[in-house]
Amino acid sequence: MTAADIAQENAAIAKEYKELLKISYRTLSTADKKLIRKAFDVAVDAHSDQRRKSGEAYIFHPIAVAKIVASKIGLDATSIAAALLHDVVEDCPRYTIDDIQQLFGETVARIVDGLTKISSLNKDMNVSMQAENFRKMLLTLHDDIRVIIIKIADRLHNMQTIHSMPEDKQLKIASETLYIYAPLAHKIGLYNIKSKLEDLALKYTEPEVYSGILLKLEESKEEQDLYIKDISKVLTKALNKEKIKYVIKGRPKSIFSIRRKMQNQGVSFEEVYDKFAVRIIYESEEKDEKFIAWKVYSIVTDHFRPNPTRLRDWISAPKSTGYEALHITVMGPKGRWVEVQIRSERMNEIAEKGYAAHYKYKEGEKEHDENLESWIGKLQEVIENPESNAVEFVEQFKLNLYAKEIFVFTPNGELKSLPKDATPLDFSFSIHTEIGMKTRGAKVNGKLVPLNHVLQSGDQVDIITSESAKPTVNWLDYVTTTRAKSKIKSSLKEDKKAVAIEGKEILRRKLKQLKITLNERSINELVNYFKLNTSLDLFYRVGISSIDNTMLKSFATSRSNVLVSYIKNKITRTKGPTKETVEKDEITSKYDMLVFGKEEEKLNYKLSSCCNPIPGDIVFGFLSIKEGIKIHKKACPNAVSLQSNYAYRIMSAKWIDSSQQVFRAVIKLTGIDKLGLVNSITKVVSESMNVNIKNINFDADSGTFKGQIALEVNNNNFVEKLMERLQKINGIEKVFRV
Repeated sequence: MTAADIAQENAAIAKEYKELLKISYRTLSTADKKLIRKAFDVAVDAHSDQRRKSGEAYIFHPIAVAKIVASKIGLDATSIAAALLHDVVEDCPRYTIDDIQQLFGETVARIVDGLTKISSLNKDMNVSMQAENFRKMLLTLHDDIRVIIIKIADRLHNMQTIHSMPEDKQLKIASETLYIYAPLAHKIGLYNIKSKLEDLALKYTEPEVYSGILLKLEESKEEQDLYIKDISKVLTKALNKEKIKYVIKGRPKSIFSIRRKMQNQGVSFEEVYDKFAVRIIYESEEKDEKFIAWKVYSIVTDHFRPNPTRLRDWISAPKSTGYEALHITVMGPKGRWVEVQIRSERMNEIAEKGYAAHYKYKEGEKEHDENLESWIGKLQEVIENPESNAVEFVEQFKLNLYAKEIFVFTPNGELKSLPKDATPLDFSFSIHTEIGMKTRGAKVNGKLVPLNHVLQSGDQVDIITSESAKPTVNWLDYVTTTRAKSKIKSSLKEDKKAVAIEGKEILRRKLKQLKITLNERSINELVNYFKLNTSLDLFYRVGISSIDNTMLKSFATSRSNVLVSYIKNKITRTKGPTKETVEKDEITSKYDMLVFGKEEEKLNYKLSSCCNPIPGDIVFGFLSIKEGIKIHKKACPNAVSLQSNYAYRIMSAKWIDSSQQVFRAVIKLTGIDKLGLVNSITKVVSESMNVNIKNINFDADSGTFKGQIALEVNNNNFVEKLMERLQKINGIEKVFRV
């Protein structure tokens, strides 16, 4: 770099720093500014020789993270300083955590230490599964919630600048973001950041889908602005008449949320009826907030007819994140549904900034939030359960982060928050572990109900306990919360261990009679032979006699044959290479239609049953432990989980020819029932397209019908052309592939 370039870059760094101080959500004191300046100087020194993949000076990254922390999230000077320093210890050997503690104090050092530990977890995915790393990362919540909040800010900036990374890294980071960071932001109450993370992640996990929705939103922006203006005109007149001080804002829903609605409801972009929302933010003293909210609700519903099933009252019962608002869906002009959100200025700040806004409105009180403390406490209990499987834990954790809430009452009238679809067993474990363990039955609203009864908001739940009661395996099917599942599994595991200890000794004696020694090798062979997961499963089954003498004799007989077969396979594998390069111009029936990696190698694979990919679909390979390479569609429900947890086992794959093999595809249709419709459909499928129908099923009900066709095709093009032709049949409303 020339001297002029260096001077220009230094000026840009200074400008970014000054902007950081200006945009802070909190009012910064002189001491705060000194602390931030000191952190900035240390960060500049530590990263002086570093550059990002994009080529810019590395210091721009910690400043950008600090700006998100200061403005978008609204944390204090301590957090801003920690954000500036978050990569210092990891990237610069000259600075240690002890140095940070001496320079900035214990709190900043603790946060930086937590962030340094998280960064070090992600170095080598081949050594430790990503799921285990996430689990360890979440342990830092116990030390300081700000560690995770700053990490979310760090992830947001990384996602904003991910374009300069290789494609495989983009996919891995984007999948991690969807899998864990967006749900975390959601739970902490950072809804704006959650939406940004989801949209940015979708941009790299499903770029075509993202671009398609973005383009349609941009095309319809002018029309939507006019529509919001029409609604605002009506509401402005009515609200002014009542002398309410307010602002009205219109905003489109996030691209990710529109995509989710399209998937969940099986509809096109045009059919998503609430693609945008109108937000009314009113001024009020805290004591009058609820009264004014319902007054605004009354004004809105006087002018626009509400959908009675779409009222969400989070003012009477706020979400566990502290979110408060009234959400109503009303029939707007031109017969279109639109969501109206009603919030006070205080509620809006909490929705925008999460817990930072709570602290602002609790000045003079203890600096903590009960909901947050409660959530962290429950989370910590689950994370620290040594029996919990890492992948399973992260899956359950993610589900619980995104879970919608219901509110139920204890017998004494105390209000409890639970995830949607929770049962009396979930409720009992939320009260206390001992009550959960001793649950014998439950009464809901005074009536005895089964333990798998799904609770509804407003239910009053009374748990019946017994000293002789204890968890059974069936209980795992009756609960939805991570806490309950964790406690039940822990109890069952203890019982299982006791049986397994006895089973191990029984197995040792029985194998001795068959002249087989019980050691690590024979245990592994038995686990594989009986298709089990662990030695504990093996000993337990012997202990309960589900593996008996006859089965063990069969194992002993097959043992020598398996060994011979293994040796033969080993010899065969050493004779030549296992991979065979496929030339694009030399494709015959002896080749598979799928090739892997940049070298386009031919490897053995299986098609996954979860998404049933066919030639032409955008796919990837996943190296499973027991079944070799499994092929999944990029849009598979399990794709994000696999790409996030097992990034090092993902293989790029693509179809290069599809004329040699037949695949199964399933198409669903809906429409208006009429005479001859089925005949028209089967004629298009069998005659026009020359494909083979394997199964066809139609169900007519009161003038409407639903249909499903399973057929054999050569590739995705056949399916798309067929769906286009089916859509043209008179009476067909919707055609989509399962």
